[in-house]
This record gives sequence, C-alpha cells and structure tokens, in this order.
Amino acid sequence: MFPLLGCSIVALAIIAERLWVLREPKIIPRDLVHTILKDLSKRDAKPIRLSELAMQSPLGHILSKGLQHSEQGISAMRSRMEDQGRQVIVELEKYLNTLGTIASAAPLLGLLGTVLGMIQIFAVLGGNPEPEALAGGISTALLTTAFGLFIAIPSLMFHRYFRRRIDEFAAKLEKEAQKLIDGLKALVPSQSSRRIDKTES
Repeated sequence: MFPLLGCSIVALAIIAERLWVLREPKIIPRDLVHTILKDLSKRDAKPIRLSELAMQSPLGHILSKGLQHSEQGISAMRSRMEDQGRQVIVELEKYLNTLGTIASAAPLLGLLGTVLGMIQIFAVLGGNPEPEALAGGISTALLTTAFGLFIAIPSLMFHRYFRRRIDEFAAKLEKEAQKLIDGLKALVPSQSSRRIDKTES
C-alpha cells in the first residue's frame, strides 16, 4: 500500500501541474502574431525585443527564434522555428512519461499486494482459522488491487488527454509560425528587420 500511496501522490501532483501549464492562453496567446506584424509594419513603433517575446509564452519563444534569423531568409526562419518548436513540445510533454508509467505500474503493484496477501492467508489455513477472520484477510488483500486500479484509471485517462492536447498545440503552433512567415512576406524586408531588437535575444 505504501508504494501505491506514493504513486497516487505523484500522479495527483503531475495532473495538477500539467492542467495548470497546458492552458491554451498560456501556450498560444491570442493575436500574438497579429500584434508582431502590426508593430513591424509601423514606422514609428519601438523595436521588438526578442528576449521579452521569448519569455512571454512557448509561441513567443518559437517566433522570436524565427525573427532572430529573419535576415537569412524564409527557409532559415522556418528551419529555426521548427527546431525550437520541437524543443517546446518536449517541454510540454514534461512528466508525461512518469504519469504513463504510474498508469501501467499501479495495477501490477495492486495485484502484487493481493498475491502476497493471499499467500499469507493460505499459509495459516492449516490452523483452522475462523471464517470471519479468513474473509477479513481476503478483503484486505483485495483492497490493494482496487486501490491500484483507482490510481491507474484516472492516470491513464489524463495521460491520454494531455497527449491529445499537446498534439493540438503542436498543430496550432505550426499554424501560427506559418502565419508569421506569410505576414513577413508582405512587408518590406529592410523595414521589418529594423523593427527587431536582437541585442538581448
């Protein structure tokens, strides 16, 4: 029961942390690309500070990496943003392997507890134990399996939910990056590059 209790605490902590982190406004701020393109198109706008943009959100981190290499051309921008996007996805998947391991291991730990309990019960059968005591011992042994399933089922459900959500974020991040590239094509290259402050990127 103690390993199962530890698994339940860890799983609950991971689920709560990922629910807090994997919020769409936090990952993909609304109208961020539109705001960047608007600032780049203004002649009197302040230069975009890539260091500040990268700290705002995972999408900002990806876009800042592309803007940092905007003078090298569209292909370089796309390549840099794809590389940064893969790193962002790895960060979004943080702790999910642990949650998946708990979902797989918890039922086995519960079954192990039940088997060990049944072994102890059958070991004392030769002493003519009372039926009430025997039934109580069996129910106690089965509790470990029930507790293991109680941990594994929500862990598995949230693991699949987080995986699906990250896949959706990956598609939306790619779409926003392409939107930035398409928007930059419509701007004068020399004008847009002067609106990017790379001193702290």
